[in-house]
Formats: sequence, structure tokens, C-alpha cells
Amino acid sequence: MHRNNFYIKIVENNLLNRLDGLSSKFDEISTLITDPAIIADTKRFVKLNKEYADLEKIIKKRDEYSLLLKNLQEATDLLATEKDEELREMARQEIDAVTPRIEPLEEEIKLLLVPADPQDGKNAIVEIRGGTGGDEAAIFAGDLFKMYARYCESRGWKTEVTSFTEGTMGGYKEIIFSVSGDNVYGTLKYESGVHRVQRVPATESQGRVHTSAATVAVLPEAEEFDIEIKESDIRTDIFCASGHGGQSVNTTYSAIRLVHIPTGITVQCQDEKSQLKNKAKAMTELRTRIYNIEYQKYIDDIASKRKTMVSSGDRSAKIRTYNYPQGRITDHRINYTAYNLPAFVGGDIQECIDQLTIAENAERLKDSKL
Repeated sequence: MHRNNFYIKIVENNLLNRLDGLSSKFDEISTLITDPAIIADTKRFVKLNKEYADLEKIIKKRDEYSLLLKNLQEATDLLATEKDEELREMARQEIDAVTPRIEPLEEEIKLLLVPADPQDGKNAIVEIRGGTGGDEAAIFAGDLFKMYARYCESRGWKTEVTSFTEGTMGGYKEIIFSVSGDNVYGTLKYESGVHRVQRVPATESQGRVHTSAATVAVLPEAEEFDIEIKESDIRTDIFCASGHGGQSVNTTYSAIRLVHIPTGITVQCQDEKSQLKNKAKAMTELRTRIYNIEYQKYIDDIASKRKTMVSSGDRSAKIRTYNYPQGRITDHRINYTAYNLPAFVGGDIQECIDQLTIAENAERLKDSKL
């Protein structure tokens, strides 16, 4: 009995008090986002809406948590004072039902209280480049693109190719595409790094296993209000597109190359037949790459503090091996191994991402000392 009372007292003095403090902040933001002056300030309005959505999740959990503690306290008091055995049995049943739910909910709330990467809710731009291994590396880069395309489709996310360079034997020397949907960057960020494949290439006549690699980079897509780019700082080149799309693509000056003069960053888009659409896509990528120069400093700072930072900014780090002879996938950051390679490269990568998320969340909680 005393143990339950003591537990409730400790929780109320720590977590519940903190949650009550957030409740007043939530009410304040609720009022602000209805203010016409705030609505007119797009940048601030978007920021406050994001803050509102994040706090709303916490407040809902706070209400659920508070009710559980109230029910536990009432059942505990009843058991301590009630003489009627039937009521005492009901109180015991309530305590047995409520107690196991409290600790998991407490952990869930703690995680919500830890500041997440502010970029997690953004869309993403993904680039895959064939690395060591020549033609086989390009084929593997193509396999990775198909894997992500199928995974995104299973999540209901939209993918759009921006630009690509095909490999001589298939696949891609490089392919860049955008992904839009719910919490895209927060999910795909774990894929940044070097992916290694061990298999007998189609180009190998002796049947020997080769090791090749491809690099994946996942960038949070910058929105217009995240960064301002002067038109005078951009040089625009227009040229004929090449690759998929038939003759109309090859004979139309629709492809766009943008060069940001201050940073030297160059992007291009040739996927659309419309010059205007290609420029819009290229601008989104250019904005993202400029924005990520600063964001990379943030990632590096976090990575330097966490021993097992799974979304590390070090994109040269080998993160995963795809071993075809053994049908094995190994993620080296968390020692995750699975023997479902055909399904995995077919887009069934959620379990691995879930394990990476759990590892990341454990690090975030440890850092926060909640």
C-alpha cells in the first residue's frame, strides 16, 4: 500500500508537475495561432503550428496518465479503508489493471518531452551514388533505389526523381529523388551512409563473390521560409535532357542546371518535360543543399556527444551489409541481423528502421537525464 502511495508522490513531484507547466504553454499557443497578426506572419505561424501539434500529443498523454494515477490512488485508498470484502476485491482488481500501464506510459511521455530533431517532420531528398565496384556498384545503387521506392509506396509516400545518370550495365551511377509524406526525414534519416553488397555480379563469369558499395545521403527538404536565396546569386543553365522519356525529352531544352555562386553548389533536374517544373524541383534541391550546410553542423555536434548516434553525419561510415550468398542483412550500428534479404531489398525494411529508432530513442533519453 505504502509503496503505491510513495510511487504516486514521486511521480507527481516530478513528471506530473512538468506536464502541468506545459499545459499553460499549450493554452497560450492555442490562442496565438488564432491571432490574425500571427497568421499573417507565415514563418512564425508554421513554427507555432508545429509546436502546437507536438504539445497536443504530450497533453493527451498527460490526461491519460493523470487519470491512471487518480484511479490508482482511489483504489489504494479504498483498499486501505474499506471493510467490505467485495469492494476490496474490486479495488485490488483496479490496482492490478492500472499498475502495469503506468510505467510504459511514463516512458512514452519522457520520450515526448525530449526535444526531437526539429527536421524529423520534413520531407526528404535522397541521393544514391554507386561507389566502389564499377558496373556492379551502379546496379546495386539501382537495387537500393527500387528498395526505397517500394518502401515509400508501402507507407503511402510520394517519390519524384529529380535527376539520374544510368550505369552502363544497368542501375544508376547516381540518382536523386524527393520523398514527401508524414515524418519522412525522421524515418529515412537512418539510411544515410555506405551500404555494402556481397554477391556474384551479373558481370562476373567465374562465379566469384564481389564486394561493392553505394552511398546513400538523406537530407531534410528545406521549405521556402527556412532559407532565403537571392535570385542574383543563381546562375541558370538550360540544356537538352537525356535518358528516359523518349524523343521529346531528348530534343527539348527543358533540363535545368542551377549554380549557387556564393557556395558553388550545383543541382540539376531533367525529369520533367516542362522547363518550369524542372526549375521548381531544382530550386527545392538547391535550397535543401544550402540549408544542409548549417544542419550538418548540428548533426556533427550531436554525433560527437552520442556513442551510438545512428543518424550520424558521417556519410562515409559503413552502416549496412547485404550478403546475398547467406541471404543476410546486417546493420553494423546496432548489430541487427536478419535473414530475409529478398523481402528486405523488396522494400520490407520497417523492422530494421524500428530497431534503429529504439536505439536512437534510448540515446536521447540517456542524454536528457529525465
